[in-house]
Amino acid sequence: MSAQTDTLPPPLPAPPAKHDEVSAPRIVPVRRTGQWAAAVAVLLLLAGALSSVIRNDAFQWDVVGDYFTTASVLRGLGLTLWLTALVMVLGFALGTLLAVLRLSGNRVLQAVSWGYIWLFRSTPILVQLLFWFNIGALYPEVFGVSTVNLLGPIAVAVIGLTLHEAAYAAEVVRGGILSVERGQLEAAQSLGLGPWRRLRRIVLPQAMRSIVPPAGNMLIGTLKGTSIVSIIAVQDLLYSVQLVYHRTYEVIPLLLVATLWYIAVTSLLSIGQYYVERHYARGTAVAR
Repeated sequence: MSAQTDTLPPPLPAPPAKHDEVSAPRIVPVRRTGQWAAAVAVLLLLAGALSSVIRNDAFQWDVVGDYFTTASVLRGLGLTLWLTALVMVLGFALGTLLAVLRLSGNRVLQAVSWGYIWLFRSTPILVQLLFWFNIGALYPEVFGVSTVNLLGPIAVAVIGLTLHEAAYAAEVVRGGILSVERGQLEAAQSLGLGPWRRLRRIVLPQAMRSIVPPAGNMLIGTLKGTSIVSIIAVQDLLYSVQLVYHRTYEVIPLLLVATLWYIAVTSLLSIGQYYVERHYARGTAVAR
C-alpha cells in the first residue's frame, strides 16, 4: 500500500500588468484671473480717489479740524440726536397703535388707520413741515392760545417728523405682527390670554425679529432726515454749520464737518443694530 501525499494546488498566475491604467485625476483650482484683476483695479481706483481727497487743498482739512468739535457744532449735534430719539420713540408708539387698528376686526378703525398711512406716506416730508410751520394761517388760535406761541420751530419739527415716521412705522410693525404664525395666537387664546396681553407677551417678542432690521434702517434714515428741519430754522447739526459758513464763506470744509459727524453716528447705530438683530435672532440660522 503506497502512502498518499498531499499536494498543494499550483499558485494562481499573477494578473497581467495594465500599462494603460489611468491614475487618479489631479484637482486643479480654478484660476479667477479676471476677478483678481478687477479687484486690483477697483483698489487702485479707490486709493487714487482717497489720495486726491486727502491731498486736495480745496477740502481745507485744517479748517475741518478746527470746527469739528466747536461748541456750536456740538450743540447742533446734540439737538439732532435728541430730535432723532424723540421722533423714533413717538413715531413707533403711534405706529404700533396704527398697526393694531389696521389689524383689528373693526372696519371703521381699519379705514382710519389705512387713511392715515395713505395720507402721510403720499405727502413729502418737506411739505408737511412747511404746512405745520404755517398752521397759524388756518388756525390762529387753539384753545385760546396763539399757535405762533404754541408751535415754535422745534415743536413743528417734532410734530411733523413724528406724524411722518408713524405712517412708516405702522407698516413695519404690521409686517412684523403678520410674520408671527397663526398657531401662536391660537395657542395663547386657548390659554385665556386677553388681546393686549397676547400682543405684549406673545406677538411682539416674536415679531421683533422681523421689525428690528427695517426699524434700524428707519432710525438711520430719521437721523439723516432731521437735516431737513434746517429749512424752518431749527438749529440742528446742518443748520449750525450753515450759520458758520454763511459768516466765513468756508462752505466745503463746514459741510465736511457735518458729513463726518453723520458718518460717525450712523456707523455707531449700524453696529448697535447688528447686535440687536443678533439678540432677537437667537436660535435661528441668522444668529450664527
